[in-house]
Amino acid sequence: MPEADSFHMSSEEFRKHGHALIDWIADYHARLETFPVLSRAQPGEIRAALPPEPPQNGESFDKMLADVEKIILPGITHWQSPNFFAFFPSNASGPGILGDLLSSGLGVQGMLWATSPACTELETHVLDWLAQMLDLPGKFLSSSTGGGVIQDTASSASLCALLAGRERATNFSSNRRGCDGKLVAYTSAQAHSSIEKAAQIAGIGRDNLRLIEVDDAFAMRPAALAGQIARDRSAGLVPCFVCATVGTTSSNAIDSVPEIGRICREQGIWLHVDAAMSGTAALCPEFRHIHDGLEFADSYCFNPHKWMFTNFDCDCFYVAERAALIKTLSILPEYLRNKATESGAVIDYRDWQIPLGRRFRSLKLWFVIRHYGIEGLQHHIRRHVNLAQQFAAWVKADEQFELTAPAPLNLVCFRHRHGDETNQKLMDRLNRSGALYLTHTRLGDRLTLRLCIGQTNTELRHVRAAWKRIQEEAENISGDAVRNSVA
Repeated sequence: MPEADSFHMSSEEFRKHGHALIDWIADYHARLETFPVLSRAQPGEIRAALPPEPPQNGESFDKMLADVEKIILPGITHWQSPNFFAFFPSNASGPGILGDLLSSGLGVQGMLWATSPACTELETHVLDWLAQMLDLPGKFLSSSTGGGVIQDTASSASLCALLAGRERATNFSSNRRGCDGKLVAYTSAQAHSSIEKAAQIAGIGRDNLRLIEVDDAFAMRPAALAGQIARDRSAGLVPCFVCATVGTTSSNAIDSVPEIGRICREQGIWLHVDAAMSGTAALCPEFRHIHDGLEFADSYCFNPHKWMFTNFDCDCFYVAERAALIKTLSILPEYLRNKATESGAVIDYRDWQIPLGRRFRSLKLWFVIRHYGIEGLQHHIRRHVNLAQQFAAWVKADEQFELTAPAPLNLVCFRHRHGDETNQKLMDRLNRSGALYLTHTRLGDRLTLRLCIGQTNTELRHVRAAWKRIQEEAENISGDAVRNSVA
C-alpha cells in the first residue's frame, strides 16, 4: 500500500517490489514451456475478470502481482516461448530487459540533445557500432553525410523514408502545398503492408503505390519495376520512392537490391531497403551477401527487436544524407529553441522521426551488444539458421509435405500436399494443441504454413518436437478423412 502521507511508493517499497517483480519475470521465463503457446482466452474474457470500476483506494503491489498471475497470464500469447514459430521472432533477453528497465527508471525524454545529452550521444554511437558490425556502407555512419536513429518499428522507418523521398522529388515543396496526385511509389507485391499504410499517411495514396510483380522466388522483378517507372513517367507522373525488401514477411524473399538500386540511381528515385528481420543475419560474414547493393540505397532499416535479443520496440534506421531527412521532418517552435541546437554542433533526433518525444531506447541495445559481444550474437544467428535448414531438410524428405519457397535463412515455408483445406486444419490443430504456434501466408495463391526460428531459447529439441507434432497431426487428419469416407 502507498505511503499514507504522500500516496507515493517509497524507495524501500520500490526496492522490495522491484525485487519481487524481477523474481516473477525470471520465474516466468523458467516456466515458459509449461504454458500453451497461443493464448486460449476467448474475446472479452480478460475484461470480464476485471472490476467494472477503478479502485477508490490504493491497493497493494502483492495484490496487483497476484492479478497478473490470475488474470493477465491466461491472456498472454507467449512470444518468448521456445515453441513460438509464428510471424517472426520477437526475442527478448536478460540484458535487453534490464536496459529497458533502466530507461524507465531514468525517465528520460530525449527529444533534443539538450534534454539529455547522453540519450542522444549513446544512440549515435551505438548506431555507428551496428553499422560497423553489419558492414554497412560508410555513408551510413554519423561521421559521414548520413547516420542512424532508433525508430519504434520498421513501419515508422519506411514512412520517414517515403516522406524524405517525396520531399526530395518535389524540391521540398509538398510539405507546404500538399501532394498533387502525381507522385508515385513502388514496392514488391510481397512487401510488408506497412508500405501501403505509409503511402496513405504520406498523401501519396494507395492508387499511386505500384505493387511490382515477383519472380518464382517471390522477389521483385527489376525489369518489371523499370517498365512501370517508364510508363508512369510517360503518363506525366513523378516517381519518388522505391522500397526493396531483404527478407519479406511472407517467405523471406530477398529482392535484388543491386539491380533495383541501379534503376533508382539512374532515375533519381529514393531507394529504401527494408531488412526488418533478416538484416540481423549480416552480423555473420557468410550472410552479408543479403546486403549486396546497399551502396545504392538512400535509407535502410532493420529490427534488433526481431532477431537480435533486444526487446520490443527497437528499429535501426539509417540514411545516407541526413540533411534530406532533417529538412523533411524539422519544425522548430520557439519553446524548443536552445543554444545547443542553434550551434549546429549536436543532433536533435526529434528531426529524424514522426513524433516529438522519444525514449532512451539505445540503453537496451547497448546492454545487449556489450553482454553478447559480436561473437555471442553470431553464435545464436548461426544456430537459428542451422535449425531452420534442418527443419527444411526434414520437410524435403517427407513425401506428405513440400517446400513452397526458398529458405535462405531462418524461415521455412511449407505445406501438406493435400491442399488448402488440409493445411488449414493442420495449422488449427497445431495451434489449439498449445505445443507450438505457427502462422500462414499465401504463396502462388496456395495456403502455406510458416515456421520461423529465432526465439532466444529455441533449441534442436524444440524444432524436432514441432516437426514430430506436425507429422502426427497430419496423420490424424488423413485418418479422419479415411474414416469419414468409409462412414
